[in-house]
Amino acid sequence: MGLDRAAQCLPAATRTSRWDPGAVRRDFPALQQEVRDAPLAYLDNAATTQKPQAVIESIARYYRKDNANVHRAVHLLSARATAAYEGARAKVAQFLNARSAAEIVFLRGTTEAINLVANGLGLQAEEEVVLTHMEHHANIVPWQLQQARSGATLRVLPISPRGELELEALQGLLNARTRLVTVSHVSNVLGTVNPIRALVNIAHERGIPVLVDGAQAVPHLEVDLQALDCDFYCLSGHKLFGPTGIGVLYGKAERLGVLPPYQGGGEMIRRVSFEGTKFADPPQRFEAGTPHIAGAVGLGAAIDYLQGLGRAAAAEHEQDLLRYAAERLREVPGLRVIGESPDKVAVVSFVMEGVHAHDIGTVLDHKGVAVRAGHHCAMPLMDFYGVPATVRASFAFYNTREEVDRLVEGLHLAREMLA
Repeated sequence: MGLDRAAQCLPAATRTSRWDPGAVRRDFPALQQEVRDAPLAYLDNAATTQKPQAVIESIARYYRKDNANVHRAVHLLSARATAAYEGARAKVAQFLNARSAAEIVFLRGTTEAINLVANGLGLQAEEEVVLTHMEHHANIVPWQLQQARSGATLRVLPISPRGELELEALQGLLNARTRLVTVSHVSNVLGTVNPIRALVNIAHERGIPVLVDGAQAVPHLEVDLQALDCDFYCLSGHKLFGPTGIGVLYGKAERLGVLPPYQGGGEMIRRVSFEGTKFADPPQRFEAGTPHIAGAVGLGAAIDYLQGLGRAAAAEHEQDLLRYAAERLREVPGLRVIGESPDKVAVVSFVMEGVHAHDIGTVLDHKGVAVRAGHHCAMPLMDFYGVPATVRASFAFYNTREEVDRLVEGLHLAREMLA
């Protein structure tokens, strides 16, 4: 391959001497469009990220050439599909620094991963699960369902007004009945980066496993699972510049080995008879039926793309956007930022006096600025701050300062129109 052709296969940012969001944006077809007669300013990355052409093409190429079921045939297409599927698993393991690809389970996303663990634990009436006040509904409702089934108790680790865990309170919540601690690595509303290793150390001193919701962390942070030492970690591909409908549950081998199957069917068995079934070892034990093969292929392509970017430079750019946004938002009268931890990713949530978040979102949309307005699947957190909803602007490495300026201009307009 010639040097020119090789350069074309790299993310655009690697073709420049410094971080150039304008160059990176050319890798993302959706960012090239206009909405409402204005260039799209996509600031809803915490909900889902846009997809680079490399990911889109990898999925199309799989369906054009390699479409077959995995693990079940000896013909060439099945062999190629299986190699791509299991290759994606190996990429995820390397990306997260898991000990083995066998610790990586493919599922639909973070929500299904948490449900798998919640169902597999087999909670009893006398047992307890500790979660935090900043959790997404996906890390609350599955535990409430298990609480209703078993009579187990849920205990909540509080947060400070700045949006940080009151970690010193954790010791008082743990006891001999605690079965699991579960926590977001990064808050989807506040952007707060939680001290996972410190929390894991406290729990492990008592022999208590920890599940981490990493959906909002992996797009921004380099995650090292062996350094974090958590027992379970989950993520969603669509927040990592990959496809929807694919996600990951990481579990330490010794933890996955004792979990029962979450669903039954083909692929997850060793032998079936009418007298009983012997199940496969993890990860196949938890992947019943035909998996989302194209989704796994696309997730692998997203990881390849990210690793070619230079993640440190991408993170530095995102932090610059966060600082710039914080400065510009202070110019808007009546605006209050929710959650002001000094350790956060490029997410900012806010309210405006006298104007509902949904109305702000509508005004911004008519200016081509896409944000999220609502409770962000975190109603207990909204209750803590005493607000019904917030506006959330969430940034990725392809966003620009000019888009922040357009956000602020739209907020001034919303205030003039509605306050």
